[in-house]
Amino acid sequence: MLLEILAVAASLCAVLPAWLFSKNARLYAPPLVPQPGTAPPAVAVLIPARNEARTIRAAVEAALHSQDVQLEVLVLDDHSTDATAQIVRDMTARDARVRLLPGPPLPPGWCGKQHACAVLAAHTAQPLLVFIDADVRLEPQGLSRLAAFLDASGADLVSGLPRQETGTAFEHVLIPLIHFLLLGFLPMQRMRRSRHPAYASGCGQLFMARRQAYVHAGGHAAIRNSLHDGLTLPRAFRAAGLRTDLCDATTVATCRMYHGARDVWQGLAKNATEGLARPALLVPATALLCGGQVLPVVLCSFGLLGQLSPWAGGLAALGLAAAYYPRLRAVRRFAQSWRGALLHPLGILVLLALQWYAWGRAFCGRPATWKGRAYMATPPPT
Repeated sequence: MLLEILAVAASLCAVLPAWLFSKNARLYAPPLVPQPGTAPPAVAVLIPARNEARTIRAAVEAALHSQDVQLEVLVLDDHSTDATAQIVRDMTARDARVRLLPGPPLPPGWCGKQHACAVLAAHTAQPLLVFIDADVRLEPQGLSRLAAFLDASGADLVSGLPRQETGTAFEHVLIPLIHFLLLGFLPMQRMRRSRHPAYASGCGQLFMARRQAYVHAGGHAAIRNSLHDGLTLPRAFRAAGLRTDLCDATTVATCRMYHGARDVWQGLAKNATEGLARPALLVPATALLCGGQVLPVVLCSFGLLGQLSPWAGGLAALGLAAAYYPRLRAVRRFAQSWRGALLHPLGILVLLALQWYAWGRAFCGRPATWKGRAYMATPPPT
């Protein structure tokens, strides 16, 4: 009887995210190419960089190849100890659109990235601000398409997940789960109808904001101690009564977020306490994800051994199909790894282990570390 009850629960926990993913996949559309004759928008691309010698040249060069925009590119060297500043300095000598800013000392209570973004925004007068990470490579029409989406949506801040490049097994398994969680658990239709901060979502790799709205929301100063600007910056805009929106940025930009298992673990863990690892979310998220994404595999194994009734076995098979549906659809839609999709239940278990690890560190008062700096976890109110 217990296995039958679990089969019912597993199918429900798997079908609901699969249904929402399917619905959101239609709403989460790529931005369209601007109509011919549209005046090119004036855009400032703002890149905080701390020890990014490996990636900064490609990021700036990709931005400089942007089409149909009036462009300037500002890079803030946040006390790098590698060749980051010299690489950008060489580029400023060849292209007047590039400017290099030295990073001022980090004030107490600020996260390094948020301080760098705030300084960058204060050094440009362009009406559109685009914040990208140093490992993001914009497509030639990426900025013009994103600006067109900003206008069409009527939003004040827009974001989206760039195409995520993955090179190692740990990356294949974990990074694509960002799309799964976003489209499987955020009601996008309601998000667009509401300005409530509870529906805030974005990707810290890529933001475009209207300058006036950015100032009105308090800019990055409003989230100065946050490590997860993908959530907290849209939340600050919505708290100020402004609108935020999401689009499929697969054709807008490309990003290799982390390189290897250690980078993935540390990078995702550093901001987990502002996401799933919040105390109010961690237990129900664990139950929902294990119940809908892992349990169907276990139950189908029992079914193959003849230990499930036919109807319970059918429910377990339904749950298994629903669990895999978003991942397999995302392989084609977002150019994701087949290997990561096939290992989806394992990815969920690793993701949950990472969330509990982050929660445990925060509970024990151990700071998150990133780019040589230590930050105490300060999860936002639920």
